Amino acid sequence: MAGGKLSARQKMINLMYLVFIAMMALNMSKEVLAAFGLMNEKLELSNERTTERNTAFLEDLQKKVEEQPEKYKPELEKTKVIGKLSDDLISYLEKTKEVILSDVPADKRDDYQTMDKSNTLDEYFFKGGQITPAGQEFIEKVNAYREGINKELTAEGSTTDFSEIIKSVNADFSTEDVKSRDGVKKNWLRYNYEGFPMVASLTKLTQMESDVKKDQSEILSAILGGKLKSEVSLTNFEAIVVAEKTAYFAGERFKGKIVLGKKDKTLRAHKVVVNGKELSADKMQDGQTILEFPAGNVGERKINGEFQFKEGDSIITIPIKSAYSVIPAPNAAVISADKMNVVYRGVQNPMTISVPGAPNVTASAPGLKKSAGSKYVMNVTNLKQREVKINVKASVNGKSFSSSKTFRIKDIPRPVGTVRGEDGSVKMTKNALAISTVGAILPDFDFNLKLKVTGFKIKVPGQPTVRVSGSKLNSQARAALKRAKRGETVQIFDINAKLASGSSYRVKKVSPVIIELTN
Repeated sequence: MAGGKLSARQKMINLMYLVFIAMMALNMSKEVLAAFGLMNEKLELSNERTTERNTAFLEDLQKKVEEQPEKYKPELEKTKVIGKLSDDLISYLEKTKEVILSDVPADKRDDYQTMDKSNTLDEYFFKGGQITPAGQEFIEKVNAYREGINKELTAEGSTTDFSEIIKSVNADFSTEDVKSRDGVKKNWLRYNYEGFPMVASLTKLTQMESDVKKDQSEILSAILGGKLKSEVSLTNFEAIVVAEKTAYFAGERFKGKIVLGKKDKTLRAHKVVVNGKELSADKMQDGQTILEFPAGNVGERKINGEFQFKEGDSIITIPIKSAYSVIPAPNAAVISADKMNVVYRGVQNPMTISVPGAPNVTASAPGLKKSAGSKYVMNVTNLKQREVKINVKASVNGKSFSSSKTFRIKDIPRPVGTVRGEDGSVKMTKNALAISTVGAILPDFDFNLKLKVTGFKIKVPGQPTVRVSGSKLNSQARAALKRAKRGETVQIFDINAKLASGSSYRVKKVSPVIIELTN
């Protein structure tokens, strides 16, 4: 059209063609402007729906916090920080949109075909070939949002995987230089907002708001979904062996089952009642309830109660049913001398008779009496036989059985005579012997028995034997003692003694005492 000489007619045709192309371009431009406007409206409507969805997410999370504060409160705090970052950027974007529309009358803001100028935003963001303070502030606001989201989603302690969301945020809110189609690097703000029609910039800002709300929605969804995934993950369970009973005897068969129990440090019951008593809050910790109470007496004991958990507006009750056996606690090694199963005549022989795991034990034998619990005493003084058998009956886990043990019966050993508390061969003066007490003891005997001397005989060399009643020398014995010489030995023998307790048991004859006079 531009080459060579053209006739007037051809020039007119060419001019009309140019006008036609311009008209087509003008019409296309108006259609594109209208399309941007419609897109902006749809984005704003979508943003409203996303806001409603995010509000519902937050309300749901708030309920979870009320039900299980230990589990969900940290996540609620995270959403508050993210919500503040999102609100700050959206509020700033709305103010920027008002700047763009500042010259557009309120009744003309839906006439998108007239929003083809770029000067308002260009003057706000760019001046003299430089980015204005307002433009720099816009970049800083976007950067603050991106960095704040990254910091919160990568903080320690989170159990939710936010990696894909972080990638999306970094891509949507990157302010790095952008390569044009020609491969030339351009400033991000200039590339996206300089020289664009007003309606296009308006739509871009609304799209950025949509991205913010989308990110917030995805984060909330990931938190709740991540918690749900964590709840059902098998890594949060452990195998627990539950025995049919908590105590077994040799020869029995173990019976029980293996169940999966959830371990969750944030799980706390609303209320726990065990054996009619509500446990304090400090007993519910680290996903478990700590039980501590007296085990009770020997036998089978039951544990009854319930867990109460809040779920929505309801209270979920989980019953607690278990049992355990109490058996006597060992406090020493069991060591027995096979030949020393002995009981003695003349004394109250103490006995302990029990069966581990059996609350009720019955024991019987001649002379056996129960004193308290598993304690018995046995008196075999009047038994003529040389042995006695103790029979025991008990019931364990509904099964009865009997047992017995035989003990030998022995007399109290022969006592040893004493003078002034000394036995055997004793040296003393005549005066000391004259006033001394004659006694009898049972050395190395297991029972602390006291003996009472009722009489004895005393023999002084060269003098007749003198019989004495009681435990001290009488006048006749003292007179004979005066005639004794230094170095001579005096014998005290045929000592008669009996149990000081008044028992009718006859004590064996007491061994004599030899006294060597020292003057």
